Amino acid sequence: MIKKSSVKYPQIKFASDSSILVRVGESFSRELFPEVFKTYNKIRRYAEQNIRSIHPAYNSILVTFNMGIFSPAEMFDIINEAVNNNIEISMPENNIVEIPVCYEKEFAPDIEEVSKHTGFTVEDVIRRHSNEIYLVYFIGFSPGFPYLGELPNELTMPRMQTPRIIVPAGSVAIGGNQTGIYPIDSPGGWRIIGKTPLKLFTPENESPTLLQMGDNVKFVPITKTEFEKLV
Repeated sequence: MIKKSSVKYPQIKFASDSSILVRVGESFSRELFPEVFKTYNKIRRYAEQNIRSIHPAYNSILVTFNMGIFSPAEMFDIINEAVNNNIEISMPENNIVEIPVCYEKEFAPDIEEVSKHTGFTVEDVIRRHSNEIYLVYFIGFSPGFPYLGELPNELTMPRMQTPRIIVPAGSVAIGGNQTGIYPIDSPGGWRIIGKTPLKLFTPENESPTLLQMGDNVKFVPITKTEFEKLV
């Protein structure tokens, strides 16, 4: 249930002299997600040709614009009209994307630490992580990186105090109450518990990201032999 508040949403405020933040709620949840999705797509459909970039998050959307084309006041009016437009936005189909994951230690340098922190065996960690169906709340951080939620409470883990300089592409990791997949080699501070052989980001494709905002994800455990066949 969405937490009730005396604050009226959506809120539209300047985040900088060339960006506007549209806040849809106070926290994040599956119940709030449709409002974020619809608001994000209203802005895309109504105002995308007038903006530089648009970045959805758990409960807000950040819009940046070119001050050489529109004044802040003009852009505020454009975004306000888009957000409050009665455009019908359809929610994505409730499809489930299966992601094969090898949880073997070679690909999961942090899984034993997660086991010790949670008190579960490694096998229990794998079972609990792969039993859930996760929602792709948004894509961010790096091209194709899906922010997936929610992680079972018992698997919640603090991020690493010192992030790794390089996390290999395909690494499946957890941080806080979220899980995600690193689409490219990049720095990262989440706990790595497995790896998928699938490519999440292929820039040469018409649709470069494997996962989209609103998709549902199910992790499917595989062996190292199965992993190598899929690479």
